[in-house]
Amino acid sequence: MAWVPLESNPEVMTKFLHKLGVPKKWSVLDVYSLEPEMLAIVSRPVLAVILLYPVPSKTEKTEEDKEEEKDSTPDSVYHMKQSISNACGTIALIHSVANNLDTIQLEDGFLKKFLDETKGLSYLERGERLMKTQDIIDTHMESAQEGQTEAPTEDVEVYHHFVAFIHKDGSLYELDGRKPAPINHGSTTPETLLDDAARVCKETYIDRDPNEVRFTVVALAANE
Repeated sequence: MAWVPLESNPEVMTKFLHKLGVPKKWSVLDVYSLEPEMLAIVSRPVLAVILLYPVPSKTEKTEEDKEEEKDSTPDSVYHMKQSISNACGTIALIHSVANNLDTIQLEDGFLKKFLDETKGLSYLERGERLMKTQDIIDTHMESAQEGQTEAPTEDVEVYHHFVAFIHKDGSLYELDGRKPAPINHGSTTPETLLDDAARVCKETYIDRDPNEVRFTVVALAANE
């Protein structure tokens, strides 16, 4: 099963979240640079940071690494498997919202229903449930056609991938639907989430290939 990929476009992503029931006070905003002076102009509070990066196969973690991470994941972190090709943008947005329900007063609708129904399910079961949630699928497909670039067809292989960074219980977690557990990147706070996530994006992804420029960073943040 494959979806048309979502464009890393703050306007498209914001409209998508609002259709899913996220209140209008929250938007996806561009993070134009990971330098401190540019991070300082991003509206606060920041609830999540989303990175779009090109995927070189050599960067994938080994199964041993994954198993080690799996053991230390707290139940408070909502994490789901990406069972659908090209769904990583939607899954990154769901990860961003699902781990901030204490702050985001989600409106009644199909995302709230989906999160309520999958709260006690496993990582695998959540991914399987998403494949059957037609309202979210339809909203994704609608949003995927709204970008500035022409949307590729479902069967075109996409070489970019979205991951989300969130704060939970004093730790910075990287959530990737292709990995069986969140990655704990150490301590953070709601106030330092953006700066800490920016540091991890640079050290883990951007600095490893200085000639690569196809990175995009956005933040789920207050717009008022």
